[in-house]
Amino acid sequence: MKPGLEPGARARHEMVVEPSHLVPALLSEQRDGAGAFPGLPPVFATAQMVALMEWACLEQMRPFQEEGETSLGVHVDFDHAAPTLPGQTITVETEVEEVDGRFIWFRVEAHDGVERIGGGRHRRAVVRSSNFTERLAAKRAAAGL
Repeated sequence: MKPGLEPGARARHEMVVEPSHLVPALLSEQRDGAGAFPGLPPVFATAQMVALMEWACLEQMRPFQEEGETSLGVHVDFDHAAPTLPGQTITVETEVEEVDGRFIWFRVEAHDGVERIGGGRHRRAVVRSSNFTERLAAKRAAAGL
């Protein structure tokens, strides 16, 4: 990592909720195309919220990554406190809480313009892309894929 990403650094990331982000769209290929969550309300899915929060943290880190580096989410601790409708814009605010070697801890909060929808903590690990690719190749071979 390049120097400069310090505790207290803040960033903001926004996204408009689309139909593909809703609960019924999750695992839509399951159960012969009926989806894994039939009958549940068409609101922003918790899994999508987690992905959005990870993305926001990744974007805050991106300017500080060296060539050949990436980061991987290794811990999430979020609550999902309120529903969000398609068409609403979600704003995610991130703050670097701690830089511990190759691990970065973030405090994350999400709001949909009406109310807080969730938040918590997230940790990302900085890794060399080539090392991770080698690890995946070994696992692929071990799994017979």
